[in-house]
Amino acid sequence: MKHLLITDDDANTRALLGHYMTLEGFRVVEAQNGREAINMLKGRSIDLAIFDVMMPEVDGLTLCEYTRRNYDIPIILLTARDQLSDKEQGYLSGTDDYVTKPFELPELLFRVKALFRRYSLPSSDKIRLNDVIIDRKNCEVRIGDEVLLPPMKEFELLAQLAEYPGRLFSRDELIRLVWGSDYVGDERTVDVHIKRLRQRFPEHERGFIIHTVRGIGYKLEVPTG
Repeated sequence: MKHLLITDDDANTRALLGHYMTLEGFRVVEAQNGREAINMLKGRSIDLAIFDVMMPEVDGLTLCEYTRRNYDIPIILLTARDQLSDKEQGYLSGTDDYVTKPFELPELLFRVKALFRRYSLPSSDKIRLNDVIIDRKNCEVRIGDEVLLPPMKEFELLAQLAEYPGRLFSRDELIRLVWGSDYVGDERTVDVHIKRLRQRFPEHERGFIIHTVRGIGYKLEVPTG
């Protein structure tokens, strides 16, 4: 059974979400503020977190940043703010999805299930994207009978994006995940490596696309049909 952490300073919202998600088969734990949520993350096994943005003590954006740094779980932000700049701030903080209040409970459920599908992709040595196989053990990419050996950082960046197709990664997050938290260069390194990957794997030939989300970062998608 999947464990959800719902964090909102509004008791009615917590109760409503908790009841609905419990009926849908999830085990729900609740926190009334960001500080309480941090303690729950430390003491429990959480599979997905839903955070309200506007909260006392530790707000949702700060909580999102903390969670992304320390836990590899999907995150959904809830907020009444629907301006593009607000959404940008949410994604820069590391959220996987952003839901504007008021929302329909079934829609939130769809988003929760979609994130679980992304995160439950097997973290094995091989990642398959249509006809492309990314072999982490041998650091190579196979396309039919063709074997490509990209430079190591290009390969690691591609593998990171490919493991979670459809998930948006900020440049800062990719720096931390691929180059390490002690990397002293700037975020343009990510842009340069993405450009090289696009040249090495043209989308019309390779069956996957690396999209730029302006002002935030990148995500890899696999076209269907």
